[in-house]
Amino acid sequence: MPATNGKTYGLNDFDEAPVLVVFFTCNHCPYVIGSDESTRQTAVKFSDRGVQFVGINANSKNTYPEDSFPNMVKRMEQYKFPWLYLHDESQEVARAYGALKTPHFFVFDKSRKLIYTGRAVDFPREAGKSTILDLENALTEHLAGKPISVPLTNPIGCNIKWDGKDAHWMPADACDLV
Repeated sequence: MPATNGKTYGLNDFDEAPVLVVFFTCNHCPYVIGSDESTRQTAVKFSDRGVQFVGINANSKNTYPEDSFPNMVKRMEQYKFPWLYLHDESQEVARAYGALKTPHFFVFDKSRKLIYTGRAVDFPREAGKSTILDLENALTEHLAGKPISVPLTNPIGCNIKWDGKDAHWMPADACDLV
């Protein structure tokens, strides 16, 4: 997939990372915007331990023009997030992962076994109110060699904006549906 840094990436480009965090995100969702800085803090906190964060935008630009690739580039230039930001224009990757929301996190161990999926925090729209840091807890437990106590949570956010034939069951204003 193309990234906002001008390069193209595939899963094998992250083989060296002992932990890979793939998360589905976008430019416009209030849950993403509300939790971007919390996600930044988590990415920075674990970067020295080899945890690689990769954001993927699979939203249809036909539904939300602000989610277009040029706007992704602008957003990364403005906020300088510490992760790669990839564009899944075909939406094939989001479908393969079973991504439901923005944001929706998937954590993989070194062998790329899924070890956590769901939300990062319990109040992504207002992350400062969060008291449960699910993503951070999962990363801390895994890196300590412990089993992840809560390996699955429901992602909280906007529905992914599907293009084409599936768009009929995803309302364009789904950001307010959780």
